[in-house]
Amino acid sequence: MSTFLLEIVTPDHLAYSGEVESLTVRGVEGGLGILPGHIPMVTPLQVAPLIVKTGKKTSQIAVNGGFVEIRKDKVVVLAESAETAEEIDLQRAEAAKERAERRLAVSGKQDEIDHRRAELALQKAVNRINVFSGKNK
Repeated sequence: MSTFLLEIVTPDHLAYSGEVESLTVRGVEGGLGILPGHIPMVTPLQVAPLIVKTGKKTSQIAVNGGFVEIRKDKVVVLAESAETAEEIDLQRAEAAKERAERRLAVSGKQDEIDHRRAELALQKAVNRINVFSGKNK
């Protein structure tokens, strides 16, 4: 099976580097499946899991925004943060989700920027919880 190099880079570190058979990301215009030989492009990413396939193994990585750059033989994901299921602290993610939901519940008392920040925090927490839950299936 043909492969390509995938690198996931955050401001802190190289979160992932390895040969993969396919990658599925959620761009701002929807889902995007990437296979070897994909046309070069750059697109922004949503807060959503990346799905990485290598051989018979499929894994998810929680990515919180960023960009994916597809080159001829390499794909680079530049992300604000990236966490595998093993790196996610489920209790912390659930607490963040509850805090964000409480902030959104009092929407009349906050300005638009606070509301958007709460929505983004909720998306990030749910993303982490979903990736964590995916490892237990």
